Amino acid sequence: MSSLIDHLQAKLGALAAQDLTRFLREAESPTAPHQIVRGADGVARELLMFCSNDYLGLAAHPRIAEALAEGARIYGGGSGASPLVSGHSVAHARVAETLADWFAPHIPQARALGFCTGYMANLAVVTALGDADTEIFSEALNHASLIDGTRLAKAKVTRYGHADVDQLEALLYASPAKLKLIVTDAVFSMDGDIAPLPQLLALAERHDAWLIVDDAHGFGVLGENGRGSLEHFDLRSERLIVVGTLGKAAGLAGAFVVAHSTVTEYLLQSARNYIFSTASPPAVEHALLTSFDLIESELGKQRRQHLRELQQRLSIGIEKLLKRQPGLAWRLAPSSTPVRPLIVGGNAQVMELAARLERQGLRVPGIRPPTVRKGEARLRITLCATHTEADVDRLLAALEAAAADMARISA
Repeated sequence: MSSLIDHLQAKLGALAAQDLTRFLREAESPTAPHQIVRGADGVARELLMFCSNDYLGLAAHPRIAEALAEGARIYGGGSGASPLVSGHSVAHARVAETLADWFAPHIPQARALGFCTGYMANLAVVTALGDADTEIFSEALNHASLIDGTRLAKAKVTRYGHADVDQLEALLYASPAKLKLIVTDAVFSMDGDIAPLPQLLALAERHDAWLIVDDAHGFGVLGENGRGSLEHFDLRSERLIVVGTLGKAAGLAGAFVVAHSTVTEYLLQSARNYIFSTASPPAVEHALLTSFDLIESELGKQRRQHLRELQQRLSIGIEKLLKRQPGLAWRLAPSSTPVRPLIVGGNAQVMELAARLERQGLRVPGIRPPTVRKGEARLRITLCATHTEADVDRLLAALEAAAADMARISA
């Protein structure tokens, strides 16, 4: 056996020893609260899912399925090339125009640019704008795609503490950089809390900086019309650069960047992820127009309201559970979004809890380092608008039973 295989097997063994091994599962039915999933044991079973980012329940909506099929009939399958060669269809253009209109109240001269994934969009923005004349100020809990973007950028990178506006201001004040970029998640994907965007924008204005906002988990969910964190806070500035993903609340795939038209034009000319990647399938772009209609429709508003009600029901239920089991070192992270993390602590403990829930027919993933900090392994509970109150109550009952068992074992 080669030395490389030996080396990799040793590293895999080290991951297993830390309870950090990950496994693929196979979904055999559409994304939905109740989904048929084939587990690591090879057995397919229906599970009640609390792990999807399909926050509005649009991934399996019949209108989107119909629009996707219609798009395939019009445009066929793939796009065939990168956007600047021949891959930019009428559907791509209409999606970009719609997003620019949506963000026009928040970003003067707004223009949108599409990407295949949110990861690609974040890499593109941070690397293209983070040149040698720039200092990037990166939030401590930023998504991996933003972190990787800062690693690839030519700029100096300075990290500031989570939501620590005072520290950020001191760092901005001390920076001699010609250009400054503040980079942050809007909704933090593993914690569910929202960045203090009004204060961050005020700092950007005061210190002549740009504010890059990754709104992957806010788009579709926050704001009266589902347009995300900028609408939620009613922000407006040409310094805002917003990145959003279309595979979460929008129910499909892809991503976008919206910024002042000069910024977007520069990205089109210089962002390698955009220039050298095949454009997304035009059928998906065609279906996204239907998704946007649903997001801002009365249905979208009703679903966002239902989500807020489910969030409150889950929070109240878990807080009551924790009071009944004071010996457990669990805590519910503060969140006002559909991401509701239950912090358990150790890797082994959280995976045992996740396994107990799965044996009861519920899929709630355990999240471990390096995704979260050491000692803060957690269940990442995500709610969708297609969950019912009965679904949430079933989760609470399962957590209650698991908590009682685990408290008894540790006593």
